[in-house]
Amino acid sequence: MTTRIFAPHRREVLAGLGASVAGLTVGGAGPSVTAQLALQARPATLALKPDQPATPIWELAAVSHLRDVRLKRFDRCEVVFRNDLPVPLAPVWHGLNAATATDPLRGRAPAAPNTTETSIISMPNAGTLLADFRLFEDGLKQPARALPIIVAETGPVAIDRDELLLIEEWRLRPDGTAIPPGQDPKDTTPLYTINGQTSFELSALGNQRLRLRFINGSQRTVLAIKLESHEVRVMALDGQPAEPFPARNGAVVLAPGARADAFVDTAKSAPFLLHDGKDARQVGSLTISGKLERAPLLPPQPLPSNDLPEKLDLRGALRFDVALGVADAGWMRPASFSTASAPLFRAKTGRTVVLALKNPAPATTVFHLHGHPFRLLDKLDDGWKPYWLDTLVIEPGQTQRIAFAATSPGRWLIESVVTDWAAPRLVRWYAVD
Repeated sequence: MTTRIFAPHRREVLAGLGASVAGLTVGGAGPSVTAQLALQARPATLALKPDQPATPIWELAAVSHLRDVRLKRFDRCEVVFRNDLPVPLAPVWHGLNAATATDPLRGRAPAAPNTTETSIISMPNAGTLLADFRLFEDGLKQPARALPIIVAETGPVAIDRDELLLIEEWRLRPDGTAIPPGQDPKDTTPLYTINGQTSFELSALGNQRLRLRFINGSQRTVLAIKLESHEVRVMALDGQPAEPFPARNGAVVLAPGARADAFVDTAKSAPFLLHDGKDARQVGSLTISGKLERAPLLPPQPLPSNDLPEKLDLRGALRFDVALGVADAGWMRPASFSTASAPLFRAKTGRTVVLALKNPAPATTVFHLHGHPFRLLDKLDDGWKPYWLDTLVIEPGQTQRIAFAATSPGRWLIESVVTDWAAPRLVRWYAVD
């Protein structure tokens, strides 16, 4: 890994990227780089109130892409990360499950202010990913925007449009400034945006099939989003294909950091409605501007597989009980984390691991597993739900069991956070040998 410093202008970042890639691909020195991604942590503003100045925020931006970041499955991507913020930071990837991924905190220091870090990351799976700074929120001076990343399937998917909808939550003071998560939200009001807009507008023709990639980029809140008067068919969760199923009551429920790909066949103009567990509000709309004349659309076929295991050996699995967020159980804030602490568990590569996740807190808790997607087990532990996850919401006093195949060697993080804006984010780690 090489650290170098250069000015954070987009043209210079891209020039440096091209030179770096050229150096890696000549002379037969290892597999060639097939994609480039230049990221920048930088200050920004966001217009959240029409009668007030734009709100200062921090953001993770892709200066190498004019719009969405779109890569391909099996890409070997050179990632150049420039930190132009006054605190050490590193991107935290959600959905990048590979031995080549580098989890922040596990033996790798974040990038210092005014430095640049270059790394090579493979993209073994197609899906919807998210990169953000949530592991470093103890040091954030402003709330930070996340960055969605699309990794496309190698084969065609039968859709007309592919749209990202990044939902983000802000806590605004009366003067229009916003506070980062982990602080007391007194005297603030919640506000939600989609793709940075307080009212998201999507235009389409009737009888089109849309792939809507819903991302809950909020920090603490479980959200439900629906498109009125339309069937919403869930095709993938947390970046992994699922057996297609209709969203219950047309609403997709997402934990903080979770993602859901849904197919919608457009019928008529309708609002997007968001519910945060307390209130429902309109956050955007679909406008139908005409109709596409063609035969009725057939039910969608499942998305191409990411080659995850079809079966898990539950009978021979390693089993561990995990009490989420318990002070004397080894949980700590990310700022205090070290892999010198004892791991939650160790597993040999190839073993199936079953975790019994218990939430002893009086509030809903969000669990996030780095490094491996998991199956949510049925109550009788005799099967699993027909989808993969990396994030799970657990109600107060409840226990949920999950299972995963330990296929990625290394040290991986586990996160736990209560769905309260002021609650601290806590971490532990596990090892796959």
